[in-house]
Amino acid sequence: KLNIHIINLILYDGYIAKIKNVELIPKRKLFLITSTTPTPYGEGKTTVSICLADAFSLLNKKICLTLREPSLGPVFGVKGGATGSGVSTIEPSQEINLHFTGDFHAITSANNLLCSLVDNHIYHGNKLNIDTNKIMISRCLDINDRALRNIILSANDEKNKRKESFIITAASEIMAIICMSENVENLKERLSNIIVAYNTKNKPVYAKDLKAENAMTLLLLNAIKPNLVQTQNGTPVLVHGGPFANIAHGCNSVIATKFAMTKADFTITEAGFGSDLGAEKFFDYKCRNANLNPNAVVVVTTLKAIKHHGKYCNENKTAEQIINCGFENLLKHIENIRNIFNKKVVVAINRFSDDKINELQMLKKLCENHNTKAFIVSPYDQGGKSCLDLAKELIKISKEKNTDLNFSYSLQSSIKQKIIQICKRVYGAAKVDFAKKATEKINQLNKIAKHYPIIIAKTPLSLSDNPALLNRPKNFTVTITDLQLRNGAKCIVALAGNILLMPGLTSIPRSENVEI
Repeated sequence: KLNIHIINLILYDGYIAKIKNVELIPKRKLFLITSTTPTPYGEGKTTVSICLADAFSLLNKKICLTLREPSLGPVFGVKGGATGSGVSTIEPSQEINLHFTGDFHAITSANNLLCSLVDNHIYHGNKLNIDTNKIMISRCLDINDRALRNIILSANDEKNKRKESFIITAASEIMAIICMSENVENLKERLSNIIVAYNTKNKPVYAKDLKAENAMTLLLLNAIKPNLVQTQNGTPVLVHGGPFANIAHGCNSVIATKFAMTKADFTITEAGFGSDLGAEKFFDYKCRNANLNPNAVVVVTTLKAIKHHGKYCNENKTAEQIINCGFENLLKHIENIRNIFNKKVVVAINRFSDDKINELQMLKKLCENHNTKAFIVSPYDQGGKSCLDLAKELIKISKEKNTDLNFSYSLQSSIKQKIIQICKRVYGAAKVDFAKKATEKINQLNKIAKHYPIIIAKTPLSLSDNPALLNRPKNFTVTITDLQLRNGAKCIVALAGNILLMPGLTSIPRSENVEI
């Protein structure tokens, strides 16, 4: 359906392939899928994305869906896989959710090779005078493992013991580099510019100083190639790159998005969690770097999510009052897309089987009262046919003149001002506090990376950095605790609240319920 010649496919089986000799001439229409603030019920953003792609197919439109790759952390942890549900799934879902084409393993290997080269250099005399207290690169693993958050490395050398920490592969700089690189040459350049440490004179030490870039690029030669699969109904899907939106930038690869826009008339892509996380990073980081400008944005929500946030106001209210109150969360996400980023927005209300139709209509009416079209969809049990009206609305919007994309901050602003702009404009914070460690890092990074975009790592469960503050919190303060430079990925990660870059498993992990 995408007219890819067999000579440009590396076949893994009859239903999985990698694409080689990728040509990027993106000229077609692009739609972004985001959501309201997540709840324990799940909003079904990926399921709606799949449903919508199938709807375009039913309308005989040349469509391609681009999604992130699942991580084994959530697969065996809380969230589970990332291949949709019900009749709106991508296949073969089990293989995609597990080892797939080995991209995560390759990224993990390249990252840990670089860490090994750093320690090996120190062990064999340390000609680069690396300060062992200022090593920036962390080992990674694609499994939730809280025991690896704080470890001691010794290299059989009592003098050089040091504290270290693992991060999950999805949060690694190399994952971001894979997602932002458009070809092998760009990949190699970015890898060579990773700052692995600082020397005793406080000057940066790069991966290229360790001659690591060629070996790392070799390990990633296949990982940079996008993966081709399909929905249950045969709609093409590119699944490539897997950063989390709470601790990384949360978007699939640029190469997959641009290739889809080269081959299909319409491309649907997804950014993780709500407009405060994935969508903000999609606009301010991915679109900025890749020169993308989506034609419209779909905000996915559910009646359960609206009620969940509405009960935060007062559990003793009537159902109508709870819906009216919880709508404030959805409204903030709509306002973010429309007022900050200047994009046209529609709402997809993902219907659960036990939802009351009068309450769904009430929520739909609230959207319309705020000049936003809303569509009730049933992707789980009805699939693409339930998303036909939503697809037709997006096609209609795509024929209109596309609006210019605005950003939430200027790249010319200071690092501190960029962070404040995101927190106040996108999250709705009243104040931003910077811990002493964060302030020290800002002063240091302003000298070498002031012009980089910001990736804020924070809880996805609230617009604030406190997961207990639901709905649309007011008068809250965001606390920035630390900053990390990702020089190869050309961004700065700012850590907010108590966010951690290595998740842990729950008391009853999903792995207990797996059967062959």
